[in-house]
Amino acid sequence: MLTRKQHELLRFIQVRLEETGISPSFEEMKEALDLKSKSGVHRLISALEERGFIRRLPNRARALEVLKQPENLGARPPAPRAAANTTAANSNDAARPRAAAPQPANDVIEIPLHGRIAAGVPIEALEGQTTLPVPAALLGAGEHYALEVSGDSMIEAGILDGDFALVKRTSTARDGEIVVALVHGEEATLKYLRRENGMVCLDPANAAYEPQIYRTGDVEVQGKLAGLLRRYN
Repeated sequence: MLTRKQHELLRFIQVRLEETGISPSFEEMKEALDLKSKSGVHRLISALEERGFIRRLPNRARALEVLKQPENLGARPPAPRAAANTTAANSNDAARPRAAAPQPANDVIEIPLHGRIAAGVPIEALEGQTTLPVPAALLGAGEHYALEVSGDSMIEAGILDGDFALVKRTSTARDGEIVVALVHGEEATLKYLRRENGMVCLDPANAAYEPQIYRTGDVEVQGKLAGLLRRYN
């Protein structure tokens, strides 16, 4: 048996998923239930999860899925009646098959965080793995990972030491794109890609640094820059 607040939260999550396909944030749940802090939301979610009413989706921060509802949760209130002159149109709409309900999504996702990458002299990257929560709006289609930037050779492109580079995994890129380039199969760097006279040039965005020039076989594109995250603390 659920408490009144547990009922209210389950109802709020279900309605939000049906309307938008996006599970509400903890702040939205706190405000909807008139709670004083997010810790109260955490306790309610944990209680619902333990009772098998919801589950947290893996690799997605705050993403929730409703598994079942208590019998007395109640149906959604009916939609307002349409005006008389729109009755026929509404009847036709009702006869059409309903679109499938959107799958739960979320505004924050977890992507792999692979060590540090140089924005200067190449250093080792892809060393171990943790995860980094990233706003989904910063990422497009495809597989992504993150690297922490070390160095200042890309400052004129707005990429600073300590930033997190969000990288779309790919093995191809056009000239002029900022890429993660693996050099000699063991060191990685973040640079502009340029091809010239059968060679690969990795160009910095800092006048204090010279381009790095390699034979084509010595450089492997590991991904393209998709976005940046910066912490201010």
